[in-house]
Parts: sequence; structure tokens; C-alpha cells
Amino acid sequence: MRETAVLPMLLKQLHLPTMSGLWEGLNKEAVQQGWPPARYLTALCEHELSHRDNQRLKRNMANAKLPRGKSLATFDFSAVPSLNKSQITAFASGDVWLKNGGNLLIFGPSGVGKTHLAAAIGEKLVESGYRVLFSKTTEIVQKLQVAKRALALPLALEKLDKYDCLILDDFGYVQKDQNETNVLFELICERYENKSFLITCNQVFAEWDKIFVDKTMAVAAADRLIHHATILELNVESYRRKAALARTNQIKGSEL
Repeated sequence: MRETAVLPMLLKQLHLPTMSGLWEGLNKEAVQQGWPPARYLTALCEHELSHRDNQRLKRNMANAKLPRGKSLATFDFSAVPSLNKSQITAFASGDVWLKNGGNLLIFGPSGVGKTHLAAAIGEKLVESGYRVLFSKTTEIVQKLQVAKRALALPLALEKLDKYDCLILDDFGYVQKDQNETNVLFELICERYENKSFLITCNQVFAEWDKIFVDKTMAVAAADRLIHHATILELNVESYRRKAALARTNQIKGSEL
């Protein structure tokens, strides 16, 4: 039949690779089962869309650059009693804050799981269809500095706008340098009330004058981030410290 010869070419021209690979097998099933044309076409479209969704998820997950092995399933909620697991699950859906350009700020000392929690939430956000980028704050600041020197900072900021959520890890490790804090402040201003941040930091707002050279800029940056934000505080003992003490005690015990 002419249709069976022409259809593969048409599907290729329309960039429908999944339908192109499945139409013949599904056609045989449709004939055997007596499907009406609408059901057959619906089945083909559903397979095509499902494949595209899976490919999009893979691309977005790769582009997110999330650290591996840090998921909500592997996060030890029992070690951080102040965290409400149901609340974190809600945040991980993105509906509560991303749609309104809100921010999520995670504070706590080193080693309490801030990065793990941020990455785990980021993973769920990607799975929910949002575009996410994870970066150490120092790394993204350095890239923005390079762009500024090349007179391309507006373009660099515009590219970051495509991400629904920008995860800035270790915010407090930015050097107290005028050039670094200037581009960081411009990034915060660019996304204010438009796109979201998920930030981890080991310094409370009162200590942000250790990050920003100008105290007025520190206050302005904090004010913009707080305005539409939820703040989580992980004030528990460091996981790494507890693990080190446990290893030390184990060694001492074996020596007795």
C-alpha cells in the first residue's frame, strides 16, 4: 500500500522518531484488536510524548550538575529533628515557592547535611519538570567575573534565567572581594521576584558583612533573598565530626 511506504518518510520529516519506530507494530496490534483509528493514533502520540519527556528529564538532570548520591531517600532526617520531612517533600515539588519566584535558604554549620539536602531537593525539582542548576557559589561567581571582564555579564545572567532554580552551595565561602561580591549582588538583583534561589550557607545574615565588602550591599542582598523566602536551620552536630569521633572510639576500643 502507498500509505505504508510514505508514512515512515512523513514521520521522519515531522521529527517523530518514536512513532516512526512503533507505528508498524502498533498497526498490527490495532488491526488484530479492531482498534478505531483514533485509538491507534492516540497510542502512537502517547509513546512519542513519553519518549520526549524521558529524554527531556535526562537532559535536564545532566544539565543540573547535581552531586551524585544525594537524594531524599538517603538523607538522614532522624539526625536533624528540626526538619519536617513532609515540609521538605512539599518544597521538593516546587509548587510552593518556585512558581512565585521564592527562595529556600538553608543555614547551619559545616557537615550537617546542607549540601545533601539542597541536592536532594534539586533532584526532585528536576523530576517535577523544573530546570535546575547546582553550583558552588565561588565557581559561579568566578564565571560571572570572567563574563564581566569580557563585557558579557548581561548575557551570562540572561542564560542563568533559563533555570527555574539556581542552587548556590557554600554561599559563605565567597571571598570578601569587591569584584566577586559585585557580580554576586548583580545575580541576586537579576533574579529577584523572578526566578528562585536555593542557598546553603554556614553564616547567618548578621555575619554577611564577612562576605560582602560593603555593609550596605550585604543588607540589600539579604533583604532581597529574605523577601520571599523560607529559611531552614540545621543546628545539629556535624555528621563528619560524629563519624570521626565514632571511628576514634572504635579504634580505642579495639586497642583495649
